[in-house]
Amino acid sequence: MHRFALALLIAALAGCATTPPPERNPLAAWRPSPNHDPRGAVMIVLHQTEMESAEAALLTLQTRNSGGRVSAHYLIGDDGALYQLVAEGKRAWHAGASRWGGVSDLNSTSIGIELDNDGVEPFSQAQVAALIRLLDDITSRLDIPRHLVIGHGDIAPTRKRDPGVLFPWKQLADAGHGLWPRAQLVPAPAGFDAWAALRLVGYDLRDPDAALRAFHRHYRGNEEAQWLPGDAEILFDLQRQLMAMPEPASTPAP
Repeated sequence: MHRFALALLIAALAGCATTPPPERNPLAAWRPSPNHDPRGAVMIVLHQTEMESAEAALLTLQTRNSGGRVSAHYLIGDDGALYQLVAEGKRAWHAGASRWGGVSDLNSTSIGIELDNDGVEPFSQAQVAALIRLLDDITSRLDIPRHLVIGHGDIAPTRKRDPGVLFPWKQLADAGHGLWPRAQLVPAPAGFDAWAALRLVGYDLRDPDAALRAFHRHYRGNEEAQWLPGDAEILFDLQRQLMAMPEPASTPAP
């Protein structure tokens, strides 16, 4: 009888136990999306919504669009409001067919952040400030290398352009996020291979013109598909920065 009563007590206590709250960031308003599955993150991908409002983007990210279901972990409004749609430990569907540094399943290896922007307007200072606070938080907690903050157009250069030529990458770099050339550039040495450096940065060279346009969009504020004066110096500096970084403890399988 004693053993049976104890078993009943354990069962009753288990039934009374509360379900743990969903994993979420207290900095953001929780706006959950069902469009996810398990994953881990080693980089952060930035997007722009190209929609008329944050509310319209939230609706799409919580339901589906004409091409199917999409989601992101976070959305930042033009006014700096921060929303979380998917827990960081789950796999949001934001990267699609993409590749960076030889890794092709970027949904499984990245945090996706959408920025409320129609694609033609400048990004507001309130929004950029909120993004920097979020990047400070995520990279610190998840131990994501701070230089691995990249754009959707970088990882999918044949399909995407966001966050576009107006995005202030240098402002992010001044705050410690993203890979950016240093102020004092030095000439690239004789025989410097700019294509190899572009590949080392992470770009997929299966479509070289698209990769070069993506590089220019990110680092030069244009979308030229031809090499420009100064490109070699920028890539040489980026290469030197990457080669000076310590080896990561582990790298995800492609």
